[in-house]
Amino acid sequence: MLRIAPATLCVYCQRMRLLSTTCVANSTPINTRLENQHTVDAFYELSVDIRKVRKFKGWVLSESSAYVAETADFLRGLGADEACIARVLETHPEAVLCRPEEVEAQRDLWSTVCPKPRELVSIIEKFPASFFTVSHHAYQKANIQYLQSLHLSKRIVGKLIASAPQSFSRPVESNQKVIHTLRETYLDLGGSQGNLRVWLQKLLSQNPYILMRPAEAWRDSLGFLRERGFTTEELLHLVSSLRASIAELQPEAMQQALDYTQGVLQCSEEELRQIVLHCPALLYYSVPYLSGRFKGLLDAGITPEQVKETPNILELTTQIVLFRIQKLASYGYDVRGGSLDVITGTKKDFEESYGKLQLRRQRPLFNPVAPIRTVEE
Repeated sequence: MLRIAPATLCVYCQRMRLLSTTCVANSTPINTRLENQHTVDAFYELSVDIRKVRKFKGWVLSESSAYVAETADFLRGLGADEACIARVLETHPEAVLCRPEEVEAQRDLWSTVCPKPRELVSIIEKFPASFFTVSHHAYQKANIQYLQSLHLSKRIVGKLIASAPQSFSRPVESNQKVIHTLRETYLDLGGSQGNLRVWLQKLLSQNPYILMRPAEAWRDSLGFLRERGFTTEELLHLVSSLRASIAELQPEAMQQALDYTQGVLQCSEEELRQIVLHCPALLYYSVPYLSGRFKGLLDAGITPEQVKETPNILELTTQIVLFRIQKLASYGYDVRGGSLDVITGTKKDFEESYGKLQLRRQRPLFNPVAPIRTVEE
């Protein structure tokens, strides 16, 4: 039997004891830093899931300075209940590392776009990382002031800073450049100065990350579409329909999508432009994606001519199209010989069309002027 010297055994036991303690403390790969027991206990008292924190942000528990009680009191002061506080700290435990004065400064800043405490709590619960990233406070302040100078609504600015904090974590000049390009684009395409603010608000609300797109991306996308023959009025329609998505389109990808669609539908340039105006999403569909859509439609018996007449059918997945065709067929409606309008649109639109078809089939036929037969007759 193997004998272990007492000294060796002592060292071995010490190592195993250390290994065991560390593993229990972290429940994940070994962390060489010991946990701050005060932080752990404070999290327990707030019903925070320690296992979750250890798994994803275990390093927070090892920091020597933490303001758990102060952070919880701050959230309570805004009206947050205990469940909300626990969710915030589980999602973003780094919040307890912010000094109380930094958190107060964030509250004062964010209150300029979200003055109601309950609404601010709701934003913090959804986007805790955005609020508790205090290192970019100066940039956030400058960008908020700039966007407010454009007379944008507080709700829009609040949504931007919460859901797209990267846009507020950089010098204000970067956002000014993008906004200037957006304004120039809208006015150059025939938009009116009076509608500019409303259009800009819709654009930013649709895609808060629009400010992260380079200004040149807008010029490249619109320049390509202009070369394809779209008029100024049509370009304004596309920009308004696609909103911020148009800045994410690459000319090469759009070229491939348009060429493929034109080849499948055997349409002219003018017909192709009308198809795009009725289905702007076609511009950001990849060729493999379009191939699958067209194959599904043609296999279902739908003709290219029908697609040209109702191009927004391409916005539906093949599964949805087949399901709606089969559902309509059960009431005797064959889309292969009629319009595709009945199966396009949202689920609500289709249910309304389907309901009308059901009523038409179920309504009893009778002659309103014929005498009613009685039992005696």
